[in-house]
Amino acid sequence: MRVAQTLAAAALAALTALPASAAQLSLGQVSNYLNQLSSATSGFTQVNGDGTISKGTVYMQRPGKVRFEYDPPEEALVMANNGTVVIFDRKVNAAPETYPLSQTPLSIILDRNVNLGRANMVTNHSYDGTATTVTAQDPRNPQYGTIQMKFTDNPVELRQWIINDSNGSSTTVILQGLQPAQINSGKFNVRGEIARRD
Repeated sequence: MRVAQTLAAAALAALTALPASAAQLSLGQVSNYLNQLSSATSGFTQVNGDGTISKGTVYMQRPGKVRFEYDPPEEALVMANNGTVVIFDRKVNAAPETYPLSQTPLSIILDRNVNLGRANMVTNHSYDGTATTVTAQDPRNPQYGTIQMKFTDNPVELRQWIINDSNGSSTTVILQGLQPAQINSGKFNVRGEIARRD
C-alpha cells in the first residue's frame, strides 16, 4: 500500500502545484464541461483496490464509449460500447467478462446528457482551493457505487476519478491530461476485438 499512498501523494502534489482556481466550479459548469467532452484521449495511472499500480492510455467517446489500454506487463483491455463493459485479460484463459455499463458509476461520465443537478445524484461537492471534487451516484441505482471526480479550472479539466463500486472496491484513475482527439470507431468495436483475439 505504500506505493499507492506515495502515488496518491504525488498526484495531490501535482494538483497543488497548479495555479490556484478562482472559485469552486458549480455543478452546472461541471455538467457543461462533461457534455462538451465528445472525444478525447489521455495517458493514465491507475491505483487498484489492492494497492497495485497500472498505467496505460484511455480513449473516450461520449456517449457511452471508452477503451482502457494497459501498458505491459499488464495484458488487460477494458472496453465499453452499446451499453456493455467488456474486460479482456490474456492472463486468464477464459471468455471476456461482460456486464452492463449502467452497473458502473463510470456511466455517469459517459451518459449522453450529464446533469449533476438531478435530485440525489451528487452526494458531495467540495473545493480545496485548487480543485473541485464532485461525488456522484446513479440516483435510480445507488447500490452500484459512486464516482468521485476531481476538476481544475482555467480551463475546466477532469484530472482524476475514484470509483467505489458495489463490491466495496476502490479504483483511482489519475489522468495525464485529456486531449480532444479524433478516434477511429474501430477502437470501440467489441466484436472486432473478440474476433481478433480468437
